[in-house]
Amino acid sequence: MTLSTHLGAGVPDVLSGAEIAESARYLAALQRPNGMIPWFTGGHCDPWNHVEVAMALTITGHLDEARAAYRWLARTQLGDGSWFNYYLADRIKDQRLDTNVCAYVATGLYHFLLVTGDVDFVAELWSTLDAAIEFVLRWQLDDGTVRWSLDALGRPESYALLTGSSSIYHSLRCAVALGERLGYARAHWEWAAGRLGHAVARHPGAFAPKNEFAMDWYYPVFSGALRGEEALRRLDEGWDRHVMEGLGVRCVSTNDWVTAAESAECVLALDAIGETTRALELFSCTRRHRRRDGAYWTGLVYPEHVTFPALETSSYTAAVVLLAADALSSASPAAGLFRHEFLAPAPEVLEPGCALAER
Repeated sequence: MTLSTHLGAGVPDVLSGAEIAESARYLAALQRPNGMIPWFTGGHCDPWNHVEVAMALTITGHLDEARAAYRWLARTQLGDGSWFNYYLADRIKDQRLDTNVCAYVATGLYHFLLVTGDVDFVAELWSTLDAAIEFVLRWQLDDGTVRWSLDALGRPESYALLTGSSSIYHSLRCAVALGERLGYARAHWEWAAGRLGHAVARHPGAFAPKNEFAMDWYYPVFSGALRGEEALRRLDEGWDRHVMEGLGVRCVSTNDWVTAAESAECVLALDAIGETTRALELFSCTRRHRRRDGAYWTGLVYPEHVTFPALETSSYTAAVVLLAADALSSASPAAGLFRHEFLAPAPEVLEPGCALAER
């Protein structure tokens, strides 16, 4: 079932309503009959990017497809509340359990509720979300960070990642908000979010060093852990390192390889702190990745202007471009989700012995 899109007007001079509808049809066509959405035809699926596509389908009116995507998650969830890292049509590709991947269903379902108001559907999926968040919080460390994954043998990694923990922070806040809407109080989720948000904002040294990745640069802002002047300062300080002017965001600062997904996510981070002009300018760079069928090349390498991975389009790339378009145009009822308009600030919780508590 396809309803009228919230994004009919598009983003003037960058992406038209017709082009948005074309990209939405491309995403819907990728979905398998069981609801799974792969990166590309014949490719693998990971639950995080699967949710990202479901969110894009939601704001473009493909509500049946979005519901099918979330129900696929419910059917494939493991008994401990987790999901495997990568799925193929007929088997598991990667049995690692990534905590951030497992948490993101909360963001997706809260987004669905904001757009549709369909309380009955999200209530149907509540037990799935509840189990997922409880799984994730089993791996929160004493310093508030969250172990990034368990390997295929179930052995937890010893460290946390800044990008993953930032995303979990946002997902926890969405989970709390959704629980409140449904009448389920989860005070320990709020407490966990407060601990994690403090770690992301105040203790960058608690995470494995991945400074070359653009996501580590903008995700503390994108997630809402950093706001206001602190957020602006972080984006400004990393801008020249991570952005190729007129081209987009380098996925890795050491290479002139621009990825449209990172560019569009950085657009959302800029939009979240009111940097609208820069957000629009950066969003316009995603045009270079657009194909005539509505798909987007994952990455482009400069100065050769060749695709990398070679000729790869990815569903999550098109999806986040549509989510950025929604935010910039304030088109759907969920357009402000990544501006944190619907999320109460988590209480900042300092761990015992935190040096900042003595200041």
